[in-house]
Amino acid sequence: MRIDELLRELTPQVLGALARRYGHFDACEDAVQEALLAAAVQWPAQGVPDSPAGWLITVAGRRMTDQWRSEQARARREVTAASMEEPHAPPADETDARDHDDTLTLLFLCCHPALSAPSQVALTLRAVGGLSTAQIARAFLVPETTMGQRISRAKQRIKTTGIPFALPEESERAERLAVVLHTLYLIFNEGYTSTSGPDLHSAELTAEAIRLTRMVRRLLPDDGEVGGLLALMLLTDARRPARTGADGTLVPLAEQDRRLWDRESIREGLSLVTEALTGASLGPYQLQAAIAAVHAEAREAADTDWPQIVALYQLLEHIAPNPMVTLNHAVAIAMAKGPEAGLDALDALAGDERLAGHHRLEAVRAHLLEMSGDLAAAREGYRTAARLTTSLPERHYLETRATHLPEPG
Repeated sequence: MRIDELLRELTPQVLGALARRYGHFDACEDAVQEALLAAAVQWPAQGVPDSPAGWLITVAGRRMTDQWRSEQARARREVTAASMEEPHAPPADETDARDHDDTLTLLFLCCHPALSAPSQVALTLRAVGGLSTAQIARAFLVPETTMGQRISRAKQRIKTTGIPFALPEESERAERLAVVLHTLYLIFNEGYTSTSGPDLHSAELTAEAIRLTRMVRRLLPDDGEVGGLLALMLLTDARRPARTGADGTLVPLAEQDRRLWDRESIREGLSLVTEALTGASLGPYQLQAAIAAVHAEAREAADTDWPQIVALYQLLEHIAPNPMVTLNHAVAIAMAKGPEAGLDALDALAGDERLAGHHRLEAVRAHLLEMSGDLAAAREGYRTAARLTTSLPERHYLETRATHLPEPG
């Protein structure tokens, strides 16, 4: 394993061990970042220590000790001494990280409802994923200072609200786990189809979302929704090699060369779907994974079992209704029953403010109009969608679709 991969794997274990021992998440996170930086500089030259987690805990713990002493000398406040017992340098072994895997607790903390969704995503990537602020900023195409401020505000929010470093009560755990999974889902989606910028996707983000979801699955192997989310990510990401042409242009699902799909990811994803669907109850990620599995099992686009996908979307709309599900359901109906039926299904989204100004609604409508033969309306719809999207590859694709439709004679 490369040193950078090892450090990212150890980050949540080390941070969890320090946060459990000392409290003060913000100070612990800063101390861990300094320890990671020291390791990145020293280990390539001196070699990886026998106990890498213990080494990181020791270095970060010394940083906590130095900070405590500095604050005590400067502030001379008893409350500081009372709230933070003077740390002793931890032994150079992996006892804390090995006997107490705090990764799940750390995820629950980063995804606490008191934080906004963007803060949850940023803090999860930083504290659990081990990505630097610069890496996260680059993935989301924002200045590093902006992302740094977002992470700082999230840590300050944890401090001021007194969120404890502890697993939520049993009565809250299912709801809080749903937030954790949704955060990982958002990270994956942003990586798979970037909402803005010149690139269609960010392989770094999708890989990190998959890695973190694997981590959660190791901690909760019997949870069907965790397995469903991992299956959904693997089956979706398997298409990535075929999603763009040699020049980076977007290739829609129906036109992709399926020989380029990652068969190993598909095999693992299909196995996970089979396992996830055997549970007593079905959740939205399991159903989305089942839909992705139907696509993955079709050797050609024409072989897709659209009636089965329609049925799965009907069930998904019943248990987790949202406009994007309705939008995708309309596409499935069009493929199974014809474009007019799909356009009728889109009527359910008329006036839905959650999709107001969203390019996907206009793009889907244009596609169905093209299928129905109304080329003039389709052309205008593609152009409208192109104006609305902030993704340059998607804009280019939509403009090209509009341009290539034949003009009326």
